[in-house]
Amino acid sequence: MARSEPLLIVGASHAGTQLAAAAREQGFDAPIVLLGDEPHTPYQRPPLSKGVLTGKTEVDQLALRGPDFYREQGIDLRLGVRVTGLDLSTRRLRLADGGQLDFGWLALATGARCRPLPVPGADLQGVHILRTLDDAQAVVAALGASQRACVIGGGFIGLEVAAALSSVGASVTVVESQPRLLARTFPAAMSDYVADAHRRRGVALALGCGVRALHGHQGRVVAVELVDGRRIDCDLVVLGIGVQPNSELAEQAGIACDNGILVDALGRSSAPNVLAIGDVANMALAAVPGGPQRARLESIQAANDGARAAATLLVGRPQPLDAVPWFWSEQHELKFQMAGLPAPGDQTVLRGELASDKFTLFYLREGAVRAAHTVNRPAEHMLARKLIAQGARIAPELLADPSVDLKSFFTPPRPAG
Repeated sequence: MARSEPLLIVGASHAGTQLAAAAREQGFDAPIVLLGDEPHTPYQRPPLSKGVLTGKTEVDQLALRGPDFYREQGIDLRLGVRVTGLDLSTRRLRLADGGQLDFGWLALATGARCRPLPVPGADLQGVHILRTLDDAQAVVAALGASQRACVIGGGFIGLEVAAALSSVGASVTVVESQPRLLARTFPAAMSDYVADAHRRRGVALALGCGVRALHGHQGRVVAVELVDGRRIDCDLVVLGIGVQPNSELAEQAGIACDNGILVDALGRSSAPNVLAIGDVANMALAAVPGGPQRARLESIQAANDGARAAATLLVGRPQPLDAVPWFWSEQHELKFQMAGLPAPGDQTVLRGELASDKFTLFYLREGAVRAAHTVNRPAEHMLARKLIAQGARIAPELLADPSVDLKSFFTPPRPAG
């Protein structure tokens, strides 16, 4: 394939923008076209459920890159463009406006969308999702006339929203169908800690009970009815029940998908010259004893790391992704930082005290550090990532002892050459 054939990137969020930037940084000199279906210049998404809702972050602070970046880097940014079809045989995209675009390389960074709530009343006014800037601004606008909020879903987004709404004076109830918060991510002890942390800060929790219906008056939501008959009066509902990957474009083209687009550690899909990165990519992971073989990692860092790995392929110097996955969440004044991927059966070791709101929970597998969850300990989080990358073996009693300097267990990499 001639180098002059363009790279088309479908999706102008973190992963797509990072791929365009990394490709240029690494010397990719062919045309790059970055297509976004939103009207907004690429922006940061994490603040949407935090600073934007509280008013601490202004919209003009969200831009991923400066206003001149795309022009200076020769990146053709096109906003408000929706792709409707992909023809692999001709390497051509079909657009909603009837246009077509040819590509040499194609990167699908189409992200994910919020799961709908399949109950009566989910379409009432006052019921919101939170995925885009427009979504966040709609919630902010609704807050002015709202006093009682119900957040449906006790995952990270739901809890961040609950914390943000509570901090600006709303009375907040979180409804979670599982018997504990963050059940897919945290062990029971951490779930209990998070639940207690929110309750102590005024957030009510309704756990282990699903939603039967939303009720309205004159077209606006006024209550959430639970399956056990309880009724939560509210004038604002925010749904946070997870996301599903926007993989339809790939599926219709015959590209292998399973909970996202299946890719290797360089972002390569089953179709030649078609990459997938970000939330839509179900990526092969570096082999770790007892760990998953692949995963769809919904985090900014995974999007950026995957994009950088894909860029190395574009310039002919492939370096597969092998970074330790990590992500973070802010709830109230608590900063959660998660590194590695825990697995069922891991031994957990607590360093610090839960009641202090400053601690680390380490996860050991076959004697090696494989994951760590920290609260308000950013330096320990950074060190944990290094220990996980090395598969460091540390006795549980030493991990738990705050007087032991964990830096002594980290072996700096040898200089190249």
